[in-house]
Amino acid sequence: MNISEINIYPVKSLRGIALDEAVVEKRGLRNDRRWMLTDRNGYFFTQRELPHMAAIRISLNRRGLVASAPGVENLRMPQHPEVKLRQHVTIWQSEVEAHVYDRHVNEWFSEVLKRECRLVLMPDTTERHVNTRFDRGADIVSFADGYPLLLIGEGSLEEVNRRIEASKDALAGKVPAFHSIPMNRFRPNLVVRGSEAFAEDGWARIRVGEAKFRVVKPCARCVITTVDQAKGEFDGKEPLATMATFRLAKQVFPETYESYGQTANGVLFGENLIPENPGVAIRVGDEVEVLEYRPEVR
Repeated sequence: MNISEINIYPVKSLRGIALDEAVVEKRGLRNDRRWMLTDRNGYFFTQRELPHMAAIRISLNRRGLVASAPGVENLRMPQHPEVKLRQHVTIWQSEVEAHVYDRHVNEWFSEVLKRECRLVLMPDTTERHVNTRFDRGADIVSFADGYPLLLIGEGSLEEVNRRIEASKDALAGKVPAFHSIPMNRFRPNLVVRGSEAFAEDGWARIRVGEAKFRVVKPCARCVITTVDQAKGEFDGKEPLATMATFRLAKQVFPETYESYGQTANGVLFGENLIPENPGVAIRVGDEVEVLEYRPEVR
């Protein structure tokens, strides 16, 4: 098995960037979800309510970030706000201190998204911990939903697409033609090639190149998986509709789903990782080795 994709999403819920290599940090991959868009009160935005966030591209260079979107001039901004305006921001159950960008940056995003918003940065001094159930005391995360990295196997998506196609074939002539669901719907950081479908359900610890990770919990999926990441639009009920027929937490982990913080009817796809030895680099092509398995799955 090896790594076929490495992705970061510098601004939470905006379009991702594919990399050949990345440095693993305690919060996740370097520059992954260190920025976030919020309302004036500091509450976070995602594609759940603003699917067109997916259409905004972000690139990184030595001078900072560049945002681009259809119909407007590119926005260039420094990696750190020039004025250290601080604000407490809220992401799920976490409230942390962030630095707020200036007016011209915020006006650009507000114009594109047709919603008043602010761009904020998580400074190095802010430590947002993962859920206490999985926190060993120093496990922190960026503005990702809850954990530093997300991993998915190519074989798992192939099986999901096979099942969607089979269900469409059974309704031939009654539903639109089937188009494979791409991996970007799930917004993973790491994609594994060469593993069997849903093999990652059974992993407890892995090594990627020189980096080691705890595989702490399966990821419950939401409506973002139904957003066309190229168009920034909702695109029907797939893949959630089909995954709900065979990937419910009570089906995948019937005896232990509560120990992973899951509800019985959560739709699971992908695994959340916490780095064990941050500071090393990982690269596309790196070997993936399973160091420990979950006893209830193996």
